[in-house]
Amino acid sequence: MLSFLPQLVTASTILTLGTDRTNAVYQAGENIVWHATLHGDASKFPDGSSYSINQGGGQVIGTGTVKFENGKAVFECTPPAVGTILGEIIVTNHDGKVMRALAGAAVAPEKILPSLPCPDDFDAFWKSKTEELVAVPETPVIHIGDSGRSEVGYWKISLANIRGAHIQGQLARPVAGNKFPAILLVQWAGVYPLQKEWITKRAAEGWLVLNISAHDLPIDAPQSFYDGLANGALTNYPAIGNDDREQSYFLRMYLSCYRAVEYLAARPDWDGKTLIVTGTSQGGLQSFVAAALNPKVTGIMALVPAGCDNSGDLVGRNPGWPYWMANAGNHDMNRVRETARYFDGVNFAARVKCPALVGLGLIDTTSPPSGVFAAVNQLKGSKEVIVMPDANHHGDNNTHAQYIKRENQWLAAWLKGHENPILAKSRAKPTTVVSRH
Repeated sequence: MLSFLPQLVTASTILTLGTDRTNAVYQAGENIVWHATLHGDASKFPDGSSYSINQGGGQVIGTGTVKFENGKAVFECTPPAVGTILGEIIVTNHDGKVMRALAGAAVAPEKILPSLPCPDDFDAFWKSKTEELVAVPETPVIHIGDSGRSEVGYWKISLANIRGAHIQGQLARPVAGNKFPAILLVQWAGVYPLQKEWITKRAAEGWLVLNISAHDLPIDAPQSFYDGLANGALTNYPAIGNDDREQSYFLRMYLSCYRAVEYLAARPDWDGKTLIVTGTSQGGLQSFVAAALNPKVTGIMALVPAGCDNSGDLVGRNPGWPYWMANAGNHDMNRVRETARYFDGVNFAARVKCPALVGLGLIDTTSPPSGVFAAVNQLKGSKEVIVMPDANHHGDNNTHAQYIKRENQWLAAWLKGHENPILAKSRAKPTTVVSRH
């Protein structure tokens, strides 16, 4: 039995929750047994507790109470439909202190579909936007910097984007050698500077690495600069222009991914063979975008990708960040929902043909697993899905370790010029591997 994100209440007692299946993956109609355990001094807590079971993170399908015996309690459910399940147990002691534990499960996850079809003019819209970008000269501006490693070269870089905006980033590569496989690293949500070590480590391994900010901002200003924007003009940047696909904050961000790939592919020090895009959360979403818009991408790696199935609420699923509908504000809800479809990860995933490694957490409420599965199931190429039953969005308690291990293995294979692990297993047709390591 697995344990899931225990919450420490006293120095001697913790509560964990898990399912009866190690990978927490079930088929439709199968019963799920949940195991709760009080570790330590369970005598400080009563023998009763309450639990709830939610489908898709939003629709309650079961509640009840359960008694602990010798620090253990069990409850069950048979989910009524395909989807992801979130279980929660709450124990309150006589002093009013509360312990909560979460556990996740997936029911026939390969059958989870997007909540809305792709817009008919999705491809035409994005073709027109990439054409608008291509009409703007790249005009790269590069400034050499200190990598902090004698074997690694480092530069700050700026590229032109649409409508007078710019792409700000950093570049690193080995000092020795002429041709290298390339990585584009795209960023998670928030307003913050870029750190050199995010790319110099990979460059030391032999990669040409470009890391771009999600914002048109300097990459190494004082922290107070970013804090001011995060608490001011960019407090809720996903809501900017969210009722107009031509004005959405994500338009410039997504086109940055396209241009960054073009820039890497045109560099004389790229090996002409391997160009990987990788990112976490908002960066995972951008990984789908980059590969969908630019066929020069040869592989993607996305950890807890955000922005997938933005209309999940229509079918009883929590849509997660960037919370298009919750952020509608005074804008027309129908316009916001329609705009969201053009920026939805599921629609970009359906246009990704290269190999993909995707990691998701079954207790992730920021990038709910139902939406990530909906996107993964649209991918057209070979794919490996790392299901982490005990992982939340931030990977607390090292719960993203399984994905990170596989990410390093995939990168090592690509760096050596080998086929990626999935293609090596199945060359005849696309493959999905749902795994934990």
